[in-house]
Amino acid sequence: MFLLYDLLVSPFVEFGFMRRALGGAILLSIGSCPIGVFLMLRRMSLTGDAMSHAILPGVAFGFLFFGLQILPMALGGMVAGIIVALVSGLVSRLTILKEDASLASLYLISLSIGVIIVSSHGSTIDLMHVLFGSVLALNNAALILIAEIVFITLVLLFIFWRGLVAECLDPLFFRSVSKLGGVIHLIFLILVVLNLVGGFLALGTLLSVGLMILPATSARFWSSRVEIIVAISVGIGICSCLSGLLLSYYASLATGPAIILSAGVIYVASIIFGPSGILFNSRFKLTQINNKLKRKIK
Repeated sequence: MFLLYDLLVSPFVEFGFMRRALGGAILLSIGSCPIGVFLMLRRMSLTGDAMSHAILPGVAFGFLFFGLQILPMALGGMVAGIIVALVSGLVSRLTILKEDASLASLYLISLSIGVIIVSSHGSTIDLMHVLFGSVLALNNAALILIAEIVFITLVLLFIFWRGLVAECLDPLFFRSVSKLGGVIHLIFLILVVLNLVGGFLALGTLLSVGLMILPATSARFWSSRVEIIVAISVGIGICSCLSGLLLSYYASLATGPAIILSAGVIYVASIIFGPSGILFNSRFKLTQINNKLKRKIK
């Protein structure tokens, strides 16, 4: 019992930075994982990855004028992400280019601009901090900002839950019976950007989408109901953060990648052992084949 306490609890009791990191990571899981579920259901998982890169120019401009201050970098990333989302939608409406292609093009441009700004006006350490974050360096201001983002996310999800689910399951039907289709889509994109900005504070622009997508895709192997998938994804996200922080603490690994790696291990386990995973489906198919053979023999 004391051994488990020393291994699992002691680091968070002894060190304030570990407690802040765990608190920020849990908040991120509560806000980001439900958004990841909707991204997955909409088949927009790669869009989330593109958007996580698209916020980099705004983050870089915030860094250029204010240094490594949380609020300017977060606001800059938010503005950049919303601009890229709106411009990609506008390009897809006015030209023959699809939205995914225009978004991919814009995020590549945004990523290159952001990296150039940070690398030319800062050190390699600054660039690594922006790209990969530092969850162990979260301060009270960052935690408050993340908490505000999570609060806004949960409120909007509560208000527009039915619309978000309906648009995920059958967007054409929803837009035919409701005039809120475009509004719901815009609100959803804003929520994606907000949570990517929150994730950037802890995990950087390159890894922030990992905590959004991996728990969601893992949860899909355990249920087919949206509400249950959301709940499972949040649980997986929290477990990934806890195990990643402990792995980073004991093995002296980079914290952000350790968290995402933990989520990746759960994803692989879900693929194999989940009710909709490989093992269960293989047994189910073998059972069906055996039953058919028995019927033919009879």
